[in-house]
Amino acid sequence: MKTVPLIGYSSRLSGRANERIDFMVSSEHEENYTARLFRSISADPNPQGMGLVEYACDDLFREQSFISRKQRFSPGSYGITTEQLKIRAEQKIMFSLLLYPTLISEAAQEILHFGRFRLTLTAGGHVNFGVDQNTVRSENKVAIRRWYRIEASVNKQGELSVSVNGIEQIQSPEETVRDLETQIDLSENSILIIAGQNVQNAVKNCFNGKIEAPSVFMDGQCVATWDFAKNIQSMTVPGNGCADLELVNAPTRAVTGAAWDGSEMNWQHKPDHYAAISFHQDDIYDFGWETDFSFVIPDNMPSGIYVMRISCGDDYDAMPFFVCPQRDQPTAKLCVLVSTFTYVIYGNHARPDYEPSWLDRIAEWNAYPHNAAVFSSYGLSTYNNHVDGSGICHASHKRPLFNLRPGYITFGQATCSGLRHFQADSHLISWLHTKNIAYDIVTDEELHNEGVDAIKRYDAVVTGSHPEYHTTETLDALTHYRDGGGALHYLGGNGFYWRIARHSEDPSLLEIRRAEDGLRAWASEPGEYYNGFDGAYGGLWRRNGRAPQKLVGVGFTAQGTFNGMPYQRVCYDPEFDWVFEGIDQDIIGDFGFSGNGAAGFELDRVDPKLGSGDQITILAQSFASDDHFILVPEEQLTHLTNLSGGPEKEVMRADMVYFETPEGGRVFSVGSITFCGSLPWNNFDNTVSRLLLNVLSRSLGNLSS
Repeated sequence: MKTVPLIGYSSRLSGRANERIDFMVSSEHEENYTARLFRSISADPNPQGMGLVEYACDDLFREQSFISRKQRFSPGSYGITTEQLKIRAEQKIMFSLLLYPTLISEAAQEILHFGRFRLTLTAGGHVNFGVDQNTVRSENKVAIRRWYRIEASVNKQGELSVSVNGIEQIQSPEETVRDLETQIDLSENSILIIAGQNVQNAVKNCFNGKIEAPSVFMDGQCVATWDFAKNIQSMTVPGNGCADLELVNAPTRAVTGAAWDGSEMNWQHKPDHYAAISFHQDDIYDFGWETDFSFVIPDNMPSGIYVMRISCGDDYDAMPFFVCPQRDQPTAKLCVLVSTFTYVIYGNHARPDYEPSWLDRIAEWNAYPHNAAVFSSYGLSTYNNHVDGSGICHASHKRPLFNLRPGYITFGQATCSGLRHFQADSHLISWLHTKNIAYDIVTDEELHNEGVDAIKRYDAVVTGSHPEYHTTETLDALTHYRDGGGALHYLGGNGFYWRIARHSEDPSLLEIRRAEDGLRAWASEPGEYYNGFDGAYGGLWRRNGRAPQKLVGVGFTAQGTFNGMPYQRVCYDPEFDWVFEGIDQDIIGDFGFSGNGAAGFELDRVDPKLGSGDQITILAQSFASDDHFILVPEEQLTHLTNLSGGPEKEVMRADMVYFETPEGGRVFSVGSITFCGSLPWNNFDNTVSRLLLNVLSRSLGNLSS
């Protein structure tokens, strides 16, 4: 398994004063590594702009040295009993389960392992039953994406048998028998593992596919069984007459089982139709590394973005975290809402267009050197697929996330900076510092946990470039803030789009079901649109009755290549001249470090059918001029028609809008994911920068500079 010589992660991505952040590090060096704290201002390594800008914070955390040690991690999900299972059979032991394989690989995959007893899916698609060094192989093979009943037994006289029978076909049971002609000891005290094998105290050779109703029989009596339809929202399956089964590396629950017939789509209504768990050899969500050092946020630490840098020789890593002000004690009028949920959902996105040639630019710009496309064993993102082709629906920050690093380049072939997410959002942060605008940081974590209380004391709230993933709690908080008289500024595109859930037992674990519609990296299987974590209907917020237009006036309408266009001013009502004060041209933003234009890549527009019901003023627009732009699937009806009822070209656009709610709230939305990338252009002296100053001055007072 290819590994990075020096890499780490933190226990949390954000915190307030007196809260502790642990750092877990793996170093393959013999020498000690050093750790030093910096405040991050710009995470864009492009030398044509500011480049990476960080200030040392030695007064908050003195540079320290720590002993190098390599910490290991083991991909692959499985279930393991919390206690040993004790078997003392007189005549016969039998194992039974339902199996739905999704990958026949070159390596054997362990279905069940219990001490001396093993059920294995071979490279050829047969099922082996092994006792000690003796095995029997099924005559018939399994096919992927079909349900089978597997039964394997051994008796005292040394007769081994295994049967593999498809439950979807009417056929006579087929059983393969091998007589060892020697007596077998039918006793065993051991943990039992589902979908993995204990190899020298590590679980390996994990299975890819679904398993249902594993059971152990002793002399004809069931002595251990686990009903996977029970406790679906948990990572523990209660045992029936035996120890519980702990699920490791978050296999997927609330998936269709052998009994599912399409009569019910919600697992809560017919849990017996969802009595399966889906396992994968590449599931990994919590590395479980030991803590190397910790940092307690001091009372005097300004709210902002910080980076814990570790280094040894030529190797380094940089772990960002976000410091929020003390609760109910804002230190600025402006709040920057950092989209940590979106960062994690995209964590370790291995782009299919990655090429080694990108390394030339990375070296030239001194950009972050590592990419998930090269180090896929660290766990990929929910924009990737498992090795069996199924979509990855779980994400967590409790592992190294390469693309959550200062200087990471997403689009290595782009003619601009080629940034997204954390690095792209630093364009806004560097603009605020350059313009001397005080701000506090609040992340999705605080917004979810504290609701509107996390932001209600701020005169204005601004988002970054791509606040795409939200829980019910975060959307509720933003709605309450707006309708309580707050000024909400949506400075991105494709925001408030997907619904996610957090796991009740480990809130750092996020779930996305890509249900039914939307611009998707993969599609959820039929019958699997409801979240396993909270039981809510997954997919688009639009399909859940909360289209982005209801909150911010615009919503995702078109996507193209990473190219940008300028806006054209379309509002000349004197009532809105304040937006364009100091701007003597109608073309705004024909430049930028993201896509080379302020309106690009992913565009949002007004739609009265989906809107908030408030009087929305379109200030400026940008129509897609690139032939590579397409309407998002939820907007397209046929090859000739779309939901707008008009030509596609008319709706493939970014709308910059302003509106006020009856309750006194104010909303400004730019409708483009590349807007913030234009702020630093020409040393922050440009039309996009001036326009945003004008808009924020409405809430914060005169910011002109």
